Amino acid sequence: MIKTDILIIGAGPTGLFAVFEAGLLKLKCHILDALPQPGGQLSELYPKKPIYDIPGFPEVLAGDLVDGLMEQIKQFEPGFTLGERAETIEKQEDGSFIVTSSKGKKFHAPVIAIAGGLGSFEPRKPLIEDIEFYEDKGVKYFIKNPEKFRDKRVVIAGGGDSALDWSIFLANVASEVTLIHRRNEFRGALDSVEKVQELKSAGKIKLITPAEVIGINGAEHVESLDIEENGAHRKIETDYFIPLFGLTPKLGPIADWGLEIEKNAIKVNNALDYQTNIPGIFAIGDVNTYPGKLKLILCGFHEATLMCQAAYQIINPGKKYVLKYTTVSGVDGFDGTRKEAPKAVVKAIV
Repeated sequence: MIKTDILIIGAGPTGLFAVFEAGLLKLKCHILDALPQPGGQLSELYPKKPIYDIPGFPEVLAGDLVDGLMEQIKQFEPGFTLGERAETIEKQEDGSFIVTSSKGKKFHAPVIAIAGGLGSFEPRKPLIEDIEFYEDKGVKYFIKNPEKFRDKRVVIAGGGDSALDWSIFLANVASEVTLIHRRNEFRGALDSVEKVQELKSAGKIKLITPAEVIGINGAEHVESLDIEENGAHRKIETDYFIPLFGLTPKLGPIADWGLEIEKNAIKVNNALDYQTNIPGIFAIGDVNTYPGKLKLILCGFHEATLMCQAAYQIINPGKKYVLKYTTVSGVDGFDGTRKEAPKAVVKAIV
């Protein structure tokens, strides 16, 4: 049983920033996310795409924003459980909650903050017969540990940033990398497209376009793939097949928690604190809905801030918190570190 003050479901930018705001209030957080790394859509879908509407950053890459948020919360020592989805919730007699993950882990907290973006993301799977049989037998939709592919033959399918970036990375890990896309054109960062072209010219990446994987072969593990290329069929041998066609957002089991749902989003009280119809459960970021809702990262940051103030009152009933600017109060981390503005020096000028 993992015990914490606030269980945050979702490790996207809103969930990560909530850790910082909670830390200012001396509240501990644990983050649960179905994806294998923090960052949500920013890390999984467009890490190299620039974002232009983050205050103070005329332009920031999505992946760099995640890195900055992770650095910002480091001193508050949040716990992370990644690659596991929130499945069930049980309300306790004292008003707290026990959430169980898809792998059976249990989390106990008086406050739940659902920051799941558009929901738990599930990979878009190609329509290939028997592909489910080969899942975890050579078919991978996520790359959690690149070393797993050391000196192996790998086929990646897709035409976006993820397919390009992992092809580049695995070119120096796998014994053979083949990138397959149904079009000749790739939709990704220009430097990634150019890097793949360089690696192809150097013989470090095999590129097959326009083509599609239409079949998988192997008794107990992926051994080869059937490819359709320009109307002709052929077979290529491989150890792993990694289709990277993006993610499909789904609210998932949270939809069965008794929360008020409207168009696949969780209704909240935006007049006060973004609490749901169940006291102690909040929804912040893209996962929630209310009149005038805007699905923007900066709006999620605002919602996280007000949510943490309400969470403080639930966890510390009757205790008043006096808001101070960080320029005045500084920031005390749970790891013993302190950040503070330089103090004024009283000195006569003669």
